[in-house]
Amino acid sequence: MGAKVVGQTEVDITRLTGLVAGVDEAGRGPLAGPVIAAAVILNPARPIDGLMDSKAISETRRDSLFEQIKQNALAWAVGRAEVNEIDQINILQASLLAMKRAVEALATRPGTVLVDGNQLPQVDCPAQAIIKGDSKVQEISAASIIAKVTRDQEMYALDKEYPGYGLAKHKGYPTKLHMQALQELGVTEIHRCSYGPIKKLLVLEN
Repeated sequence: MGAKVVGQTEVDITRLTGLVAGVDEAGRGPLAGPVIAAAVILNPARPIDGLMDSKAISETRRDSLFEQIKQNALAWAVGRAEVNEIDQINILQASLLAMKRAVEALATRPGTVLVDGNQLPQVDCPAQAIIKGDSKVQEISAASIIAKVTRDQEMYALDKEYPGYGLAKHKGYPTKLHMQALQELGVTEIHRCSYGPIKKLLVLEN
């Protein structure tokens, strides 16, 4: 059972054996909120049409695929790293930690893990990093969708807890709206204090 590939990739997918889990994360760039990763093992008996990089499709389409993946995948799981962890160990290490947690949370153990990007989390099975894997490997595409939609849902919830910052609109990214709100309302506990723009604001506040 091998991963389905769209386009060219460095990995010889035909040589993979056992169940393949795709892994991706969402939320490395935002100034606020956790980084969230997902791991997905697809079911070849229940294929899902239209899987691709979550950033390349509309929110409506992502939401639809999100439900299809949850219903049809052999296994899926989400891992996360919180704001305090991001500030303590940096966003790269926090992203890898979230990926590790996602893989460990899978109800079914994969034979191989394929990860988007050029860095690998510490997992106890063979793993391969694939640059732009979210547009090449369907399992990674599925993971990117689960991670993105899960994080967006969290940002909608945080928008209600922290009104005025526009989190539902920009999902925590450093947009003009977000920066203006930070200057007017101040930095909150959900903001990443290790990020440059937040550091500058904290200096000004003090």
